[in-house]
Amino acid sequence: MSGDRAGLVIRPYDAADWPAVWRIVEPVIRAGETYPEPADLDEAAARSWWIEAHRAVFVAVDRADGTLLGTYYLTDNKPGQGAHVANAGFMVGPGARGRGVGRAMGAHSLEAARALGYLAMQFNLVAVTNTASLRIWDALGFTRVGLLPHAFRHPSQGLVDAWVLYRWLGD
Repeated sequence: MSGDRAGLVIRPYDAADWPAVWRIVEPVIRAGETYPEPADLDEAAARSWWIEAHRAVFVAVDRADGTLLGTYYLTDNKPGQGAHVANAGFMVGPGARGRGVGRAMGAHSLEAARALGYLAMQFNLVAVTNTASLRIWDALGFTRVGLLPHAFRHPSQGLVDAWVLYRWLGD
């Protein structure tokens, strides 16, 4: 599945994309503000987690110059009886923030999840401090179904609450 949104092409990840994906993933992980993965995650472990552990990975590329601006994955939220619910992770490169890349990938992910047969999407841990992501998910029709007290250890704000978000994708 590919898409063209806001001057972007969103397409499936290709192995040749990894160096550019790593340039996006590394600073996000090192910052420790939005993902619970260890901040010292090395490149091989990050590649295994972001690329190999998930069902589908996509990249957002600037249509004009081919620069990779963002990436996201889709995967089963839980195995077996929970496999009809997708989970996803999104990262936008530092220079591309505020340009609609995250929103475009979010909208694309809903279509991609449906195409993969998912009936719903759930995010298990969205820190309350991640206001940009929360604005996107609110705009895309997600419901905040639960607040987890002190569930995320933010590097500068300490323990902060985190939302569980859900959206039904079926008819």
